[in-house]
Amino acid sequence: MRLLVARCSVDYTGRLAAHLPMAIRLIMVKADGCVAIHADGGAYKPLNWMNAPNHLEESPGRWVVTNPKGESLVITLEDVIEDRSIELGPDPGLEKDGVERTLQHLLADRAAVIEPGLEILEREYATDLGPVDLLCRDIGGQVVAVEIKRRGEIDGVEQLTRYLERLNRDTTLAPVRGILAAMTVTPQARTLAAARGIGWVEVDYDLLRGLEGRAPRLFEV
Repeated sequence: MRLLVARCSVDYTGRLAAHLPMAIRLIMVKADGCVAIHADGGAYKPLNWMNAPNHLEESPGRWVVTNPKGESLVITLEDVIEDRSIELGPDPGLEKDGVERTLQHLLADRAAVIEPGLEILEREYATDLGPVDLLCRDIGGQVVAVEIKRRGEIDGVEQLTRYLERLNRDTTLAPVRGILAAMTVTPQARTLAAARGIGWVEVDYDLLRGLEGRAPRLFEV
């Protein structure tokens, strides 16, 4: 991860236009290419950001971040106070709570609940950003990455987006599509998922516990 503390202004051009006037801010560039601009307040949410995949072009006093959608983020640097890179190492991902772990086991044995004809290939499929909960194949032969949450929110869609970007770099898997599976999927997550071309499904935890698994028992519950 690269951390840059600088006096800068930021201009975003895309579906909307936004301007951040000159001020001291923290600019984070993550290993996956995500660029985020933070202020000292405002909790965890960045003031502006550009998710991967994107392209960062640096020139003296100016960064330009662009993505395949035609959006751009222009950062004008007046004064760089600190610029350092830190190697964080592999991310093991979030530790799932008991309900999510059980839900993952149940769906691994009952993948057709997520989508008719879906078959499990591997659970906890490793990527350099963390493990994909379920790697499956659909009835048409396409590989499907499934992210399982107790409550499906925007963060879950963002996480699955990052996994899909990594998986689709592998020519033996691509094209890979994604599905967010949760007991509840928020309206905001549904909207973002649709915009990203990601499917979503709500599953009944209690009903799942009463269903007999139909898939070959590859994993112990």
